[in-house]
Amino acid sequence: MSIATAAVFCGSRHGDLSGYAEAARALGSALAHAGVRLIYGGGAVGLMGEVAGAALAAGGAVSGIIPDFLHTREVMHHGVDELVVTGSMHERKALMFARAEAFLILPGGLGTFDELMEILTWRQLGLHDKPILIVNVLGWARAVITMLETAVEQGFAAPSTRGLYEVVPDVPAALARLQALNPVAEAPESARF
Repeated sequence: MSIATAAVFCGSRHGDLSGYAEAARALGSALAHAGVRLIYGGGAVGLMGEVAGAALAAGGAVSGIIPDFLHTREVMHHGVDELVVTGSMHERKALMFARAEAFLILPGGLGTFDELMEILTWRQLGLHDKPILIVNVLGWARAVITMLETAVEQGFAAPSTRGLYEVVPDVPAALARLQALNPVAEAPESARF
C-alpha cells in the first residue's frame, strides 16, 4: 500500500449497533496488516478505542493526538506507541491533518461531524488534496451525505463539492480504495492555515 499514514475520525461512543465496533476493529487491524500508521484522536473510549486497540493488537503503529483537557480526564489510550498532547482541539486537528496522507470517517457524533466538515472545507479551499473516505458502515452516513447533496442542490455549495470526498460502503471497500491511492503532496506553505 502506498499510503503510509491514515487519520481515522470516529465516535468516542460505541453507538447502538454492534456492527459499528466490529467495523472499527476491522479497520484498525487491516491498517496494521497493511503497514499503515493509524493517526487518531488518542482516546481509549468508544470507536476510537476500538480502532486503536485492534491496530495495536495486530502489531500496528498508532499515533494518538489528544488535547490536554481530555488527557487530564484520563480518557487517553495508554497503549499507543506515540501519544501527543496538544493545547487545544484545533491544534489536535491541525496535527492530525499534517501527519495523515488520507482520512477515513467512521460512525460518530458531533466531534466526528466537526472533523469531517473541517477537513472537507480545507480541501475545498485548496489547503490539501488528500483523499477523504466516508465509510458508510450500516448506512450511518446517509443523513450526512444527504446534507452535503442538499447544500449542492440548493446552491450553497458548488457541484464540485461532490469530488471532495468518496463514499464507500464498508471497511473492505475503504481498504481497497486506500490501496489504489498514492500519497498526495502537501499544499504550499503559503496556502496553509
